[in-house]
Amino acid sequence: MTDKKDRTEQILAVLLINSLKGATVADKVKQLNLAGFSNIEVADLLETTTNHVAQALFKAKKKPKSKKVK
Repeated sequence: MTDKKDRTEQILAVLLINSLKGATVADKVKQLNLAGFSNIEVADLLETTTNHVAQALFKAKKKPKSKKVK
């Protein structure tokens, strides 16, 4: 059963990465993290370091959210 779950997670990751073609690495990191992947998994998928993933997530959380003006 674990093999099916692993395979499903791999397929989800591929679909997410493909849907983010042209997006920055930071955006890919954020989306994969929101999908439930750990920093280690995200780093492996994007072929980067866990440190880079952690920094990208930290910067994303620090960034102020823009307010919509009517």
